[in-house]
Amino acid sequence: MNFLIPSIRSVTRFLVQLVLIVAASFCVNAHAADSFVIKDIRIEGLQRVEPGTVFSYLPVQVGDTLTDEKSAEAIKALYSTGFFRDVQIQAQGNVLIVIVEERPTISRIEFTGMKEFDQEVVRKSLKAVGVAEARFYDKALIDKAEQELKRQYIGKGMYAAEVVATVTPVERNQVAIYFNVDEGPVAKIQEINFIGNKVFSESALKSEMQLKTGGWLSWYSKDNLYSKQKLTADLENIRSYYLNRGYLEFVIESTQVSITPDKKGIFLTVSIREGNKFTVKNVRLAGDLLGKEAELIQLITLKPGDTFSSAKLTESTKAIAEILGSYGYAFATINPQPDIRRDLSEVDLTLVVDPGRRVYVRQVNITGNAKTRDMVVRREMRQFESSWFDSEKIDLSKKRLGRLGYFSEADISTQDVPGSPDQVDVNVKVAEKPTGAVTIGAGFSSTEKLILSAGINQENAFGTGTSVGLNMSLGKINQSLALSNYDPYFTEDGISRYTDLYYRSSKPLYYVGDPNYQIKSVGSNIKFGVPYTEVDRIFFGTGIEAFRISSTSNTPVPFLNYMQDYGVSAPGYPSTLTTYNVPVTVGWSRDGRDSALIPSTGSLQQMSAEVGTPAGNMMFYRLFGQYQKYHSFSKGNILSYNGEVGYGEAYGKYPFPITKNYYVGGIGSVRGYAPGSLGPTYYNVNTGLNQPTGGQSKIVNNVEYTVPVPGSGVDKTLRVFGFVDGGNVYNENINLVLRYSYGLGLSWISPLGPLKFSYGIPVKSLPTDNVQRLQFQVGTAF
Repeated sequence: MNFLIPSIRSVTRFLVQLVLIVAASFCVNAHAADSFVIKDIRIEGLQRVEPGTVFSYLPVQVGDTLTDEKSAEAIKALYSTGFFRDVQIQAQGNVLIVIVEERPTISRIEFTGMKEFDQEVVRKSLKAVGVAEARFYDKALIDKAEQELKRQYIGKGMYAAEVVATVTPVERNQVAIYFNVDEGPVAKIQEINFIGNKVFSESALKSEMQLKTGGWLSWYSKDNLYSKQKLTADLENIRSYYLNRGYLEFVIESTQVSITPDKKGIFLTVSIREGNKFTVKNVRLAGDLLGKEAELIQLITLKPGDTFSSAKLTESTKAIAEILGSYGYAFATINPQPDIRRDLSEVDLTLVVDPGRRVYVRQVNITGNAKTRDMVVRREMRQFESSWFDSEKIDLSKKRLGRLGYFSEADISTQDVPGSPDQVDVNVKVAEKPTGAVTIGAGFSSTEKLILSAGINQENAFGTGTSVGLNMSLGKINQSLALSNYDPYFTEDGISRYTDLYYRSSKPLYYVGDPNYQIKSVGSNIKFGVPYTEVDRIFFGTGIEAFRISSTSNTPVPFLNYMQDYGVSAPGYPSTLTTYNVPVTVGWSRDGRDSALIPSTGSLQQMSAEVGTPAGNMMFYRLFGQYQKYHSFSKGNILSYNGEVGYGEAYGKYPFPITKNYYVGGIGSVRGYAPGSLGPTYYNVNTGLNQPTGGQSKIVNNVEYTVPVPGSGVDKTLRVFGFVDGGNVYNENINLVLRYSYGLGLSWISPLGPLKFSYGIPVKSLPTDNVQRLQFQVGTAF
């Protein structure tokens, strides 16, 4: 009966006002039995309302003749403002006296016991219904707000929630409103039942739902907590499940949500009618096809003889609309008309095409960029002014804006131009996000233990789209200080430029106990990137860098031999070697992934070459190639492959620089082995260890199969994966013998960044292998 309460209160309020109006009329009759011409009007009882506001609502003014009808009309007009709870009209001679009693105003609104909702968000929602600080108090609105809050809790599955509004008078005719909330427990789903399903089992239908009866991970996924919104989405998923498998006449007849007496348990019962499974007999196009029937018919993925699929039908109509949009028909509609033959369980499909009018873009309007300059947004736009509207270019423009990283939202919409049916304006609305950061932090690596870092970075410096950064890190093995700058539009044609200046100091792995053995480098690079398609880019650049190797008695013989090749013969320790490299780099990349952080489809291909020129004394070349491929299956399952090949060779009188060696092993390459431990090794008689020295060439292969954590739905932030890795490092002789491992891992997009944990088991490990099964990494893929 709750739905009757607002009506009863409204009627009661009306009757009270009617009685007051009648009483006021008698009062007027008592004091002004005869009509008179108003010489003056006096307002009494005002506290916050301005007299001018009262006069603006009064239907009478000085010079008018006051009658009983006008008195009643004046009282009604002042009551309707909502400012007053009592209005009286009296006459004193020819002076009209209006006596009012103001309603109290709300001084403050407080919430106690509210944890499920943000209080500021609730305040804004109450303001929309007229309940806010400094507003006039209206009990009916407070009651309405009370019921609305209760409804919001029910929508969250918190049926036991109680909301009670308390009104407390305070000084100066004001009241304080306290919403006392007892949220109670969230109702948990105890049972889900289906009625009428014959073709698909109950377990198959439940697997399409987010809502569950609970599992071992429900504390994280909260999938056993009832939500009306989730139930609506689940019912739509079930409908799609049937429609995509040919059940064209599938119907959800009813949904019953029952709650236990203690309001802690929920029982869901879904009644369905499956109908027959339909096969597509014929598919044809109709309407205005613009002479492109042959092109459009190729876009239809539903073929005669196929089982009917709503997803394929939607995909086909969307593809046709998009291709028509690319020809300038921005408002094309495709209306599927099924002709069902129930006796044969067949359906004929007619796709009626209405391209609408062809339009071109008059203006591109940009809003929301308070800091970012217009040119930064416009140079990413592929839809230009004074050209035909192209939906593909609109979509590409939106993706390019999203990849900038400067905006939390980037929305592109079209608007008709009044009086010009063949024109539209394209409105680009962006929401900027902070792009600068000052970071001081600490991390922990399974290799380097404690790592300290600090940095100042600005991705969109002064709104120009350029990035600058100053970063440093201090670890047990590696230390670095780098200053960098990236300009994505060094030229108007989109040629990018990257420059950096750096200092690095590293102690090769497994020698960290020797304080005097280390490699230091200082250098600077400049690289340019030239785009020639939306996903392809060519890179080239040069730089200069100096390496200094310090050796001790524990330095591996290969490093000592390398130093002696450069003329450094040191019977005493420590000794040093300084070499210089002036490289030329070229490269190519094609990035077609749907995401750089959590890719699920697409591929990444890149190749690069680095050549040490005779301008330095390190003459060598290194070639590198990488290929990544991602394939997405249903329910968030992803199969991914990563392949890397590196090859290096010297071409001068000096050997291949040992400082340019590749290292393989660890979570970034072949898991299950200690970082950098595979490949050539040197037995150090001083330490009694086989110590890796890296190699001139490498091969790495990784295969992963990623699935959401059981019980978490299709949540991408927490996933488990199985993997098989293979790779190795080689010197001059490449024998293609790979070391393999397999295992399981956990990937988590945590508040601190993406984390990856793996447990790898080497295949046929050797006694000399440095096995490290449990490893972790901060990074993205592989």
